[in-house]
Amino acid sequence: MVAGDSAGAESRRQLALAEAHERAAADARAAAGRYGIAEVTEKNTARALAPLAGIGYHLLADRRWPGTKRAQVDLVVVGPGGVFIVDTKAWREVSIHGDRVFRGDEDVTDDFLLLADLADVAQGDLAEVGLAPGEVRVLVVLAGRAGIDATVHGVRIVGERDALRAIGSYGSRLTSGQVDIVLARALALFPQVGAPAPVNPTVSEPVVGASGVSIEGDGEPDPVEEGEATDAPTLLSDEEVNAALLAGVLAEPIEGWMSFLHPQQAKLVRRSFGGPSRIRGPAGTGKTVVGLHRAAHLARTRPGRVLVTTYVRTLPDVLRELLRRLAPEVVDRVDFMGVHAFARRLLTERGVTLRLDPRAAENAFMTAWGKVGVGSVLATGKLDTRYWSDEIQYVLKGRGITRFEEYADLARTGRRHPLVASGRRAVWDLYEAYDGELRRRGVHDYADLILLAEAELAREPLDGYAAVVVDEAQDLSCSMIRMLHKLVGDEPDGFTLIGDGQQSIYPGGYTLAEAGVSVASRGVVLDVNYRNTAQIVSFARRLVDGDEYADIEGAMSRGDVPASIPRAGAEPTIHWWKWPRELHDALLERVRLATSEVGTAIGDVAVLCVTRRSVDELAAVLRGAGVPVVRLEDYNGRPVDAVKVGTIKRAKGLEFKQVLIPDIWHSQATPVPPEDGVERERWDLTRRELYVAMTRARDGLWVGIRGS
Repeated sequence: MVAGDSAGAESRRQLALAEAHERAAADARAAAGRYGIAEVTEKNTARALAPLAGIGYHLLADRRWPGTKRAQVDLVVVGPGGVFIVDTKAWREVSIHGDRVFRGDEDVTDDFLLLADLADVAQGDLAEVGLAPGEVRVLVVLAGRAGIDATVHGVRIVGERDALRAIGSYGSRLTSGQVDIVLARALALFPQVGAPAPVNPTVSEPVVGASGVSIEGDGEPDPVEEGEATDAPTLLSDEEVNAALLAGVLAEPIEGWMSFLHPQQAKLVRRSFGGPSRIRGPAGTGKTVVGLHRAAHLARTRPGRVLVTTYVRTLPDVLRELLRRLAPEVVDRVDFMGVHAFARRLLTERGVTLRLDPRAAENAFMTAWGKVGVGSVLATGKLDTRYWSDEIQYVLKGRGITRFEEYADLARTGRRHPLVASGRRAVWDLYEAYDGELRRRGVHDYADLILLAEAELAREPLDGYAAVVVDEAQDLSCSMIRMLHKLVGDEPDGFTLIGDGQQSIYPGGYTLAEAGVSVASRGVVLDVNYRNTAQIVSFARRLVDGDEYADIEGAMSRGDVPASIPRAGAEPTIHWWKWPRELHDALLERVRLATSEVGTAIGDVAVLCVTRRSVDELAAVLRGAGVPVVRLEDYNGRPVDAVKVGTIKRAKGLEFKQVLIPDIWHSQATPVPPEDGVERERWDLTRRELYVAMTRARDGLWVGIRGS
């Protein structure tokens, strides 16, 4: 070794070590600067939100990020408006381009994706106590800023001066008891952070005096960005604080089920299925509620739009309004429309000619009946033309059958009248004659509408839908299910069918196998009745006990029975009447009793009728007595101070505190079924319809039965 080599090597080693220490010192100063700024900005955010404590909120500061040892969550807010994960950013130059967020030229979208993942973890954990997924929200607060409100990847970005108003705007969604339950779970999920920030182990830990570490040199934060972000005045005036809090306090409380579910329901909302799935259960078990929450969850977590559809034309308007109150941030990404409305929109957009004329279609059928039906075997029995019209609409066109050979071997699910070969041939002749009359007139019926839309989707698929949720799926036809399935196919979580076969109120039926849909190993049964009292369930089930029907999954079923009915109440009331005046007086007295003595709001009372004629008659009676009325076909889900009046079919999917069913005939209430197969089929459908009506009632049920 040449003299001096060892000294030179040591000199270089010491210089390298010194440079390493200098770099470590610079890193430490920079980290101290960041922690110092974070301390200031996070305290400012906490100070801005502190008034929430006066209206039942709990502010949990410096909590540990679940699943990590040291990662930290700035603030978790738990209160009447739900759970808010609050993260403060001392950024000035923030811009949003599409679904990307930039801090100056730096893409910081990953920060927001991490927060979205954290929300997902919190949603899953808090679902164990029944908190609906949408009640966990992430709020990124930009320190020192105002007038900002944007959402990226489900994360809401607001200015510091806007944070209080943002949280307060959600109003009252949880009761004080529910807040306590959620708070206890949140404290366990987000434990207190106690350990100090880690120190680089390659250098000795410095001794920090009482005055702290001076922030200076190259590691000092950029005063242009960080200084401006933290030094701007942020405290709200007393008037601004009061206005923000008052808006939250005065916001109309939403229904309890919108935010707090049974844990079984809350977990099902988030559950992922590898293909089409089905949710079923008896009336009152919250199937529609789960479907609505699931639509919101899919809209938050999937690209593309979500379609919520059903057979009842007016129900989608009600569901849209409920989702607007439940999850306003995603309502614009969910399409609500009846299955016929969807088909018509598709055909209109594709330029397919359609002339839908129900009256002309009815005339076409009667002409066909006169030509080939009158002299056939179809006219020799007790069956009227309506039965054969239903056979064509629900059994043939409802499946899209185009060859007699298909019909000859068909099981005819749900039809009790047996048809031998000659009878089926006669039905087919009637169908062909009817179809010819439609073409000659240049008109279509409602079944044609669905079949044309299905053919159009087969010709050219429609892109853009991430998921389809079908409520009251048992009421749809086979061709409707096939058409809707074409929108998403067998994609995971793409197709959700919700319904209960025992609530089917239309003739005929179908099986999922006929529609080419499988839900094998992807079916869930809800079995706790949250809506009705035990007395209402017991009363209604007398109508359907022993009722056997073909379920859409292909098996014969006698209906699911609730495993639990937590609520109890008054026994349902039966009023026997003979003359209309008796009914009118009794109906008005019941409405008066429900709204004055029981204390039910008038908007929570419904009069559900078997016939449209009764709807017209009794709506006029109520109005004549000065009782405000809203027809169900005009009801859109918004609270209204009026008795709701409509047919039972219009009430599917809805619920009311007090239900009055005034126009039941004694023959419909008898427990003895007719022996004739056709009469038995009609009797079954009528009793299922009455069962549907009775189970709309949450607290009270009154039925008027006309005696002989």
